[in-house]
Amino acid sequence: MAVSLSVWAGIAVLVLANALYVAAEFGAVGVRRNRVRRMSADGLPLAQRLLPYVEDPAALDRYVGASQIGITVSSLMLGAFAQATLSVWLAPIVGESLSLTPLAALSAASFIVLSGLTAFQVVLGELVPKAIALQYPTETALATVIPMQISLRLFWPVITVLNGLSTFILKLMGSSAQSHGHLHSPEEIDLLIAESRDGGLLEPEEQQRLRRALRLGLRKARDLMVPLSQLTMIPADAPWAEVVRVVGTTPFSRLPVYRGSSDQIVGTLRVKDLLERFVTEGAVPLDRLIRPAVQIAEDLPADRIVSVLREKRTHQAIAVDTAGRAVGMVTIQDVLNELIGPRNAEPPAART
Repeated sequence: MAVSLSVWAGIAVLVLANALYVAAEFGAVGVRRNRVRRMSADGLPLAQRLLPYVEDPAALDRYVGASQIGITVSSLMLGAFAQATLSVWLAPIVGESLSLTPLAALSAASFIVLSGLTAFQVVLGELVPKAIALQYPTETALATVIPMQISLRLFWPVITVLNGLSTFILKLMGSSAQSHGHLHSPEEIDLLIAESRDGGLLEPEEQQRLRRALRLGLRKARDLMVPLSQLTMIPADAPWAEVVRVVGTTPFSRLPVYRGSSDQIVGTLRVKDLLERFVTEGAVPLDRLIRPAVQIAEDLPADRIVSVLREKRTHQAIAVDTAGRAVGMVTIQDVLNELIGPRNAEPPAART
């Protein structure tokens, strides 16, 4: 006997219900509040329904709670419904094929049905709606707000009890409940900046600086550094005459000092220190003039470079690889150039 069409329809409805609640949760959390506020001001009814939930963190918590309850209920109902219909239908077939007792056949049929439905539900009821909601959060949140309002009314007693229990347990653990916030990807923030510029709130130059700042964390030290091949350096064992010659022929105020090979930088020489010491003491060993060099990993994000330089009270650092070999130098000017763009066309080596 074949499975009736009503059984398949019931399964489809439960999977779609699960998908709706998943999409509603991710859509509500990911939606851009400013856009919903603007759409509400323009008179869009669905946006006017959605706005109170995205404006109030407590209301958003209840909204997400209703989504989670809906996901749980629809999943449990799907399992129970399949157990009572598909498993019963499949059990005789499995029992006859594998020569099993009725009880063993029912258990095997239940395992097959639940495994298949789980995979089906994960794909169509979880992954697909989640991907759609993350890609189109505003459209998804608006499309699901009416069924979510109905669910909020239906689940209100359960939401109240569960939220109270979770708050009580968190207090016992010495923690506090955190409200759901709105998460924005860098692309969404970039769009907000562009909209602010188009609306006259930002000048084009301000927009460019904000976009550069937004992407600063994506840049690494290796992307900003001046490579060793472009640095003017001095060997630690160089005679005084050679040091004076290099200093006299370079416009740079600080020169890296290496020992042995050029990738083993041991410090920096400030031209000011050299001149002051020469005036008071004459020629002195180079080791007495070398200042320690701050080292950073070549994969350190650019926004962290600023913190390190500020903490070490220096304006430059040596970028090293995983083996501790120097690969280049990063200065605060390199980071500023990434933020606001270079002010002139001087070559990278001149920033050392």
